[in-house]
Amino acid sequence: MSQDAYKQRAAEAAIEFVESGSVIGVGTGSTVNHFIEALGRMRQRIDGAVSSSEASTRRLEALGIEVLDLNSVGTLPLYVDGADESNAHLQLIKGGGGALTREKIVAAASERFVCIADDAKLVDVLGAFPLPIEVIPMAQSLVARELVVRGGRPVLRTGVVTENGNIILDAHDLEILQPAELESDLNDIAGVVTVGLFARRPADVLLLGGPSGVRQMQAD
Repeated sequence: MSQDAYKQRAAEAAIEFVESGSVIGVGTGSTVNHFIEALGRMRQRIDGAVSSSEASTRRLEALGIEVLDLNSVGTLPLYVDGADESNAHLQLIKGGGGALTREKIVAAASERFVCIADDAKLVDVLGAFPLPIEVIPMAQSLVARELVVRGGRPVLRTGVVTENGNIILDAHDLEILQPAELESDLNDIAGVVTVGLFARRPADVLLLGGPSGVRQMQAD
């Protein structure tokens, strides 16, 4: 089976966490697209969704699922999203698709965060996948210098403007041994909007699709 098939397995397993009559937080990316398709088959059972990106919003609405503003619904019972990497503590690197800030907002507003991924995303140490950082454009060189000081090799993601009007620097060559501490440190750099480390608020459940089915991991 393909990695995409493993993603689909994980996405469909996440449907078991959806409560009838609730509003669901929905992330962004190829694995989440499978979840949206599955959610569309049960759209009559939910009250709507809060989306982390315009791309997911379009997919949800095309399936007849109402997309609501987070400010109008308050705390969400469930957020489902993918990841670019996860460690055994369910601390994540996210943002390969560029929606990290809105994803982090929806995750923070949710009681339970279920992360869905193929089994190749589970790693011992975060950082092989370049760490995305959303930056206000005028701070690009300042933030880049600060990343170099911390051992990173910042690369501007060319041709990309986030839905918030900002740029993304991808920090290569980081071996992230203390994810929560690094997340706080990078967030304190002037001009950083947010960093693609989801360590201070990790996932609560990780569903990993693989050749033998779906493996479920719980947060510590």
